[in-house]
Amino acid sequence: MLHRLLADGVMATHFGYLVYLVVGGFLAWRWPRAIYPHLVAVAWALGIVLIGFPCPLTGIERRLRSETGEFGFIDRYLEGVVYPEEFTTVLRIGVAVMVAIAYRGWFRRRAPRLGPI
Repeated sequence: MLHRLLADGVMATHFGYLVYLVVGGFLAWRWPRAIYPHLVAVAWALGIVLIGFPCPLTGIERRLRSETGEFGFIDRYLEGVVYPEEFTTVLRIGVAVMVAIAYRGWFRRRAPRLGPI
């Protein structure tokens, strides 16, 4: 029972991180200093996707779920359920595009206004 509750907590944290990864740059439009923790989140995601860093949340949850005989967040809710596994690359590109749009908007809001020449 305790392992299941802990695994659910890790799953909720994991889901929250993924949501923050997508919308955190847009939050920085309103609160400009929010860009710094978002940069850390993006850097970590890039490390996972491009370099192959293991996601600590996935590892913790899989271990907790295995002790209860269940599947993890990624296995249970994402790959094969929310989107088929062959669309993983497309989804990652979509997240990267959303982050790029958010950062472009953040830079435009922070740039000094130039008048007509």
